[in-house]
Amino acid sequence: MHSLFKNHWFIFSTIYLIFFFWYTNISGPLSEAEIKEAMKRFDSRNIVTPLKDRKNFLKFIQEDDGGDFYMVNYLDLNESPPIMENTGKDASANDLLDYYMEYMFPEMFSRASHPVFFGSTSANAIDHIGSPETKEWDQVGLIRYRSIRDMLEISGNEVFTERHQYKTGALIKTIAIPVASPLIIDLRIVIFMLILMLALSVDKLRKK
Repeated sequence: MHSLFKNHWFIFSTIYLIFFFWYTNISGPLSEAEIKEAMKRFDSRNIVTPLKDRKNFLKFIQEDDGGDFYMVNYLDLNESPPIMENTGKDASANDLLDYYMEYMFPEMFSRASHPVFFGSTSANAIDHIGSPETKEWDQVGLIRYRSIRDMLEISGNEVFTERHQYKTGALIKTIAIPVASPLIIDLRIVIFMLILMLALSVDKLRKK
């Protein structure tokens, strides 16, 4: 126990550095080759449509700065979702989404990407201008991605393509908007403060 107290700053610093470099993209922005390969793959699977959305997506990945970002998701659930092979006849929209997220969660967590919050709406949009079809939503979620590269890796295989059909079947409409990472909810800062408090607590115990 004395040895632990003596080396606690080294131990806590090592733990934090391991977390920091796992949670942070250190591979830089996407290369031109990665961008071309991503668009080729998406075009072949017809994921990014229509053409204007394709151009918008291309612009998004071309402007990659290598940092993390958040995806704000608005979901309007389909009360009568289609019958799908792996969810069965009586499956609800949430059942279809659960099947989709069964793939997404492990892929995200392994790349330091994760939900920040997810919840059902309390009412239709209160402050709303234009586009009346976008006033009603059932759920809203915020997901943190370590990098655009990680997002492309998650969505860049056949399993995702198959599972994504279930997400499409579960929804009447959806919007996913990427936003820059706000410093105030950065988990690296939260973990740093927790580890700092632990280390200082150990210091205090050693002085007793």
